[in-house]
Amino acid sequence: MTQPWPTPSVTEAVRATVPVPGSKSITNRALLLAALADGSSTVHLPLRSRDTQLMAAALRSLGVRIADGHQGSWEVTPGPLRGDADLDCGLAGTVMRFVPPAAALADGDVRFDGDEQARVRPMNTVLDALRSLGVAVDGDSLPFTLHGHGGVRGGEVTIDASGSSQFVSALLLSGARYEQGVTVLHDGKPVPSLPHIEMTIEMLRAVGVEVDDSQPNRWHVAPGAIRAKDWRIEPDLSNAAAFLAAGAVTGGSITVPDWPLVTTQPGDEMRDVLERMGCHVSLSDNGLTVAGPERLNGIDIDLHDASELTPTVAAMAVLADSPTHIRGVAHIRGHETDRLAALTTEIRGIGGDADETEDGLIIRPSQPTGGLWHAYHDHRMATAGAIIGLRVPGVSVDDIETTTKTIPDFPGMWAAMLQLAERV
Repeated sequence: MTQPWPTPSVTEAVRATVPVPGSKSITNRALLLAALADGSSTVHLPLRSRDTQLMAAALRSLGVRIADGHQGSWEVTPGPLRGDADLDCGLAGTVMRFVPPAAALADGDVRFDGDEQARVRPMNTVLDALRSLGVAVDGDSLPFTLHGHGGVRGGEVTIDASGSSQFVSALLLSGARYEQGVTVLHDGKPVPSLPHIEMTIEMLRAVGVEVDDSQPNRWHVAPGAIRAKDWRIEPDLSNAAAFLAAGAVTGGSITVPDWPLVTTQPGDEMRDVLERMGCHVSLSDNGLTVAGPERLNGIDIDLHDASELTPTVAAMAVLADSPTHIRGVAHIRGHETDRLAALTTEIRGIGGDADETEDGLIIRPSQPTGGLWHAYHDHRMATAGAIIGLRVPGVSVDDIETTTKTIPDFPGMWAAMLQLAERV
C-alpha cells in the first residue's frame, strides 16, 4: 500500500511553462504499426509510462525487437510473430484491445492477463469479432487465450462499439495484414471518442494502408503492406489538461510547449472547455497558453468525443461559481473504474455537491472541506484530486503512483509547476 499523497495547496496564481510527455494513444498505435511493418521504424519522443512499457513488452513477447535508441527513442524491428507467449496487459485498454488482433497473426497460443481491475473491463466485443474472422479464442475477458495459426482470414464483421472506440481501432490497426483485410460495421448507439478512430485512420494512411471511411459506421481496411516509418510523438493533450486546469482554477497562467496546431487527439477539446469556463486561451507555434479568470464559470457540455477529459472538467467544476452539467459520457463507466460513480462519491466525500445522471454528472457550487480522495487505480481520478487540492486545503490522494500509467513522474512535474507559488 502506498501512503496518501497530501496535495499541495496554493494561495497565489500558478504561472509556469510545463513541457508534457508524449501521447500514450499515439505512442501505442505507432509501436503496434511498427511491429507489423515491412521494415524497421523509429518512434521519436515516445511516452515512457506503464501503459507504453506494457505495450512494448507485449510486442517483444511476440518476437518484435524494440531497443532503446537516440535521445529516448525506440527502434522497432519486426519479425515473424511467435506464439507460446504470456502477455501482461496491466490496466491498459490499448494493450488488452489492440494487441489481440495482431497476436492472432502469430503461430501458437498467446495468453493474455492483467491487473485484477482489468478483468472486469469489457473485452468480448473484440474477442467475438476475432472469432467471427476465424480466430480461435478461449474466454470472453481477461484472462483469455488466443490460438494463433500464423494468419487471419479477415473479412466483414459487425460489432457494437458504443462502449469504446478502441474496439474499432483494434481491428483496423492489424486489418491490412489479414488475407481479406477487414471491414468493420458498427451496429449500436453512437461510437464514443470518434477522434481516436480518426487518429487510427490517419496513422494507417501515413504508412500506406488503404482505409475507406466514406460511409457512417463502416470502416474498410484493404489487405496490403504496412510501410516502415519514423514517428514523432505529439505531447499528450489529455495529460496536459490537468496542468492547464491548475492555471485555470488559481487564476494563473500555464503554457504547454509544442501543442500541435492540427491534431486528432481528443484532448484538444480542452481549449474549448477552458474558454467556455472563462479562461483566455492562446495557441501559437510556441504552444498553448491558458490564463485563468478570477472565478471559473460552470458549463453545460457534451464530452462524448473527449470523455477522457471528464475527471479534469469535473475537478474544475467543483471550484466553479455556477453548476456544471457533463453529458454524453455513460461509456466511461467501463474505463479504469466506473468514473461517474467514482467522481460522484469522491466529490461528495470532500464536501462537494455532485450527482450522477444517466449519461454524466451534475456538479454544483459548494464549500469543500477536504479529506481523502480515492483514485481507484485510475490515473485521471488521481490527477482530478490534485487539481481540487490546489484550492481546497487538506485533500490527500490515496494512490498518486497510479499516475505512472501515463505520466512517469506526476508528483515531480506538479511540484516543479508549483515551486514559485505560495503554499498554504
